[in-house]
This record gives sequence, structure tokens and C-alpha cells, in this order.
Amino acid sequence: MRAGDRSAVDELYDRFSRPAFALARRILSDDVLAEDVLQDVFLSVWREPGAYEPGRGSFSSWLMAMVHHKAVDAVRREESHRRRQTRAEDDLALTTPTSSRDVEDEAWSRVVSEQVRSALGSLPAPQREALTLAYYGGYTQREVAALTSTPLGTVKTRMLAGMRRLREELGSAAGASLGGALGESAPIDGTGR
Repeated sequence: MRAGDRSAVDELYDRFSRPAFALARRILSDDVLAEDVLQDVFLSVWREPGAYEPGRGSFSSWLMAMVHHKAVDAVRREESHRRRQTRAEDDLALTTPTSSRDVEDEAWSRVVSEQVRSALGSLPAPQREALTLAYYGGYTQREVAALTSTPLGTVKTRMLAGMRRLREELGSAAGASLGGALGESAPIDGTGR
């Protein structure tokens, strides 16, 4: 092999491949990985035939030690890969949004939202604008007054009248959940608090 004789590698392979494969297979418990280790070992021997030192032991012991080390390295690589994959899957599971509401709640919420939108559409434009800015835009009554160039008292009156009309329009069942659908973020009692 040191002289570059390719037939020497073939002879070496024929002589040691079975016990080397058996050792790799026993460590890895996987035929494909064992074959990869075997190929890697014999390729290393071909590339560096001078790596074997006769004074340190027999060739077969050296070759089997090499198979053992590469097989153990393969086990470590596979285990590391599995851990990374498991971590990635766990991270994905943690970052994937989960639904805290069941389908029934979601359906009811959509029905109420559609009813609220429809009822808002039936309000006079100034009331609809004030309520939309306050509940969907998140503005306070003072901010709604500034945005619409309307006196604060007028905005409060429009919002109170609009909420009363919405309650009438939606009925008592939907009216009870109206505050939730609109967000309950702006006061509707006319006090401005």
C-alpha cells in the first residue's frame, strides 16, 4: 500500500472487512452507518498507509481500534444530531401558537363580532365614528374629541347614545357580551373616567 498498489487495498479489504464490519455494526446497531464507518476506515488506511506503526502492535489490532474509534465517533455524531433535532422540534412546539379557545368559543365570538359590525353600521355616522375610534382604535374620549374636532361633551353623549342603540339593536343576550366584543376600553357612562 505504501508503494500505491491498489490491489493491496483490495486484499486488505477482503481479509479484514468482515470482522471490521461486525465490530462497527455491534457498536452502531445500524448497517448503513457501519458501512460508512468501514468505508471511512479503509479510505484513511489508503490515504495514510504510514499511520500504522508495527512496533505498537499487530495490524489487525490497530485496524480494529480505528474501526472502534470511528464507530464511537459516529454514535456521538448521531446522538448529537438527535439531540439537536429534538431541541429544534421542542422549540418549534413552544413557538407554534396554540389555541386557548375551543372551536365553539371561536364560532360564538365570530357571530357576536358580525352582529356588532352590523349593528354599528345601523348607527348614525357621528355615533359610529366615536365608538369605532374608541373601541377599535383604542382612543380615549378626549383623543376622539381632538381627532374629530368635536367638543368632549358631545363625544361622550354620542358614545353613550350609540351604546344604548347597540344594546337595543343586539338584544339583551348579545348586549351582555357587547362590552367584550368592543373591548371595554373606553368609558361609556358619560363621566369621562
